[in-house]
Amino acid sequence: MTTEPASLESLRVLYQSDDYIVVDKHWDIRIDSKMWYEKQTVQAQLQHRFPHLADPSTYYGFRFCHQLDFSTSGALCVALNKAAAGRAYRCFKDRTVTKAYLSLIRGWVEQERQTLDFSIGKNSTEGKTHMMCIEGTEGCENPKPCQTELTVLEYGLYDGDPVTKVLLQPLTGRTHQLRVHCSAIGHPIVGDYTYSLRADDSPYRMMLHAYLLQIPLEPQHLLVVAGDPFVPTVDPKWLPQRSLRTLAATVEALLELRKAKEEEQREAGREEARRKQSKKQRIEQESEEQSRVCQEWLSEWAGD
Repeated sequence: MTTEPASLESLRVLYQSDDYIVVDKHWDIRIDSKMWYEKQTVQAQLQHRFPHLADPSTYYGFRFCHQLDFSTSGALCVALNKAAAGRAYRCFKDRTVTKAYLSLIRGWVEQERQTLDFSIGKNSTEGKTHMMCIEGTEGCENPKPCQTELTVLEYGLYDGDPVTKVLLQPLTGRTHQLRVHCSAIGHPIVGDYTYSLRADDSPYRMMLHAYLLQIPLEPQHLLVVAGDPFVPTVDPKWLPQRSLRTLAATVEALLELRKAKEEEQREAGREEARRKQSKKQRIEQESEEQSRVCQEWLSEWAGD
């Protein structure tokens, strides 16, 4: 965790197995790019560090299981083979992946826990087509339901201005979801140049970090924590003043809640399987009874 820009050598590996690598993506770096002038990408860092793991059958050499914005740092999962990529993809598609982000947002958030529920669509306004927007705003096209859980961790100051340190859990996966949702409640992310309409340009980075990633793979879940970059030892401009809850306890509670929900889903699945099996047995019994009655009738008819 550093305030220095990314380099080919600065790739930080959080987890590695035969199937996956999870890296701590640097801020202000693209995951991949087809542009010849884009020299600093995560793909280039991986190629530099692990040339023997690159798959020549893919365009970028590595299969990225999900996306992080250019300005966002944190846990990014890379599959090392096609089968592993498929397993991870199914988890993301079924929304069984747990993700949690750390962020510093402008102002002091009064409501300590809240669900941000704003549908998000593409902004079609001239000059803003690279942005997303919430339903009901001018130029918002094709908005889709979108939810984020926000938990306040600390209140403090950043470079003298009031900010709140929060944990954000996206329950959906829309483009720029966390940035748009925070902006929608009047607390934009510190350093978000795009959604501050180019006004918030003094911080060295956008303060959004993919802190936790849990993918429910079998036989064992992949669980990775990418550390906390928003501490005074890394950035002295951040000065915490009042802590409401610890990051460790908040994440533990989040994971316990997720575990309970998964157990509920499994039990619901087992109950559905039992219901179907019972219905199948009932149909089979009814069919056997109908067949028996039919045979008796045919026997009587033949006898007559």
